[in-house]
Amino acid sequence: MEGFIDHALIYQILEETKAVTDEAIEAVLSKTFNRETLSYRDVAVLLQAKKPAHIERIYKRASEIKSEIYGNRVVMFAPLYVSNFCINNCSYCGYKRNNQFTRKKLTKAEIQEEVRILEKMGHKRIALEAGEDPVNCDIDYITDTIKTIYETVSEKSNIRRINVNIAATTVENYQKLKASEIGTYILFQETYEKSNYEKLHPHCPKGDYLYHLTAFDRAMQGGIDDVGAGVLFGFSDHRFEVLALMMHNKHLEDTFGVGFHTISVPRIKPAEGVDLSDYAHILDDETFKKIVAILRLAVPFTGIILSTRESEATRNELIHHGVTQLSAGSCTGVGGYKANELGNDVQQFAISDDRPTIDVIKGLIRDGFIPSFCTSCYRMGRTGDRFMKLAKTGEIQHVCQPNAMMTLKEYAIDYGDEELQTMADAFIASQLTHVKTDKTRNIIIKGLEDLSNGKRDIFL
Repeated sequence: MEGFIDHALIYQILEETKAVTDEAIEAVLSKTFNRETLSYRDVAVLLQAKKPAHIERIYKRASEIKSEIYGNRVVMFAPLYVSNFCINNCSYCGYKRNNQFTRKKLTKAEIQEEVRILEKMGHKRIALEAGEDPVNCDIDYITDTIKTIYETVSEKSNIRRINVNIAATTVENYQKLKASEIGTYILFQETYEKSNYEKLHPHCPKGDYLYHLTAFDRAMQGGIDDVGAGVLFGFSDHRFEVLALMMHNKHLEDTFGVGFHTISVPRIKPAEGVDLSDYAHILDDETFKKIVAILRLAVPFTGIILSTRESEATRNELIHHGVTQLSAGSCTGVGGYKANELGNDVQQFAISDDRPTIDVIKGLIRDGFIPSFCTSCYRMGRTGDRFMKLAKTGEIQHVCQPNAMMTLKEYAIDYGDEELQTMADAFIASQLTHVKTDKTRNIIIKGLEDLSNGKRDIFL
């Protein structure tokens, strides 16, 4: 049993779209101008595009759709790894059970220390990460950690939203996460191809394909209405993975009225005890970039997350073609932020973009994007179908753009050097000219003045 991921249908569609015509590709692209929902076949047609002219058209349309819905803001976050205890033996992960190293989970004092460092970097939103171990890292440890993070307030800042990436669990445990006031619950399927999934997770709890696949159903039943999906590209045919993502999204929309809040697009990277030559579907850069752009066309209202797994050049390019959230200044080891040293800890995977957060911010501004530290939607109840309704009408921009400008100003005042403060002020002034209504512009101007006068955490 493969659940709601219809393997046979996916393979049939991929077979039928092997030799697509130029006219078929253009017909699918034309649908995106009317915001028509793309069918599985439509997505498969785009995945077969190979001619440079078609690829450029896909990129151009993805950029236009991103701008129409999200404007030029890019949401910033950082991961926080709190435990590398794990009972699984996933072949691709540095935390796998068979890797021999001293395991660690952070104490309350160590969590507070990591959080203070993240706050000094200017971060307001984090992704909480932990291995699966019901003894050493149970749900109570996770909820206690969340409480500690929210309560750890530095002189200038605090963490205002915690997204959580932990193993598939029970409805009861998802209810506990919801009560802990998490933002988005994130879980990667790794691969949707069932036989490959089982090979990657031998003799371990995560190897239960259906239990893992239905985690978002249980999360929704537990009251969590913002969920974030992803696959780890490199294990199976990327075309299969993209169509399976679309099937998973449709299942959630049909069952619960709302699909993915975000989709992450990691590629497998080197890690302790991991040999990339073991995997037959490693993606080249051009295919990877095409996938991101097609996802933007297929799910225009869903956020797309790109981590520091990818290089600075790749990240800079893909924020033009669909990516809406970036991590910055990331460490992928437990306790890794302390003095920016990982010590003997094993990283879960290698990172490629190791720029400090402030340099990522400067780069975004130079490229015409507003780095946003906004967390207002969660705190104002704009989650699940409420967020999607605003996104689909285009109204979300009238909230996101002002909040992005004000959080950039706050970051520049509290954490920017002289160069960034000058850049931010000039950029914000230029962005104000694009605000459509005097009322909104005046709200932003007043917020910027209040920030300069010492007020913080201003949002719509």
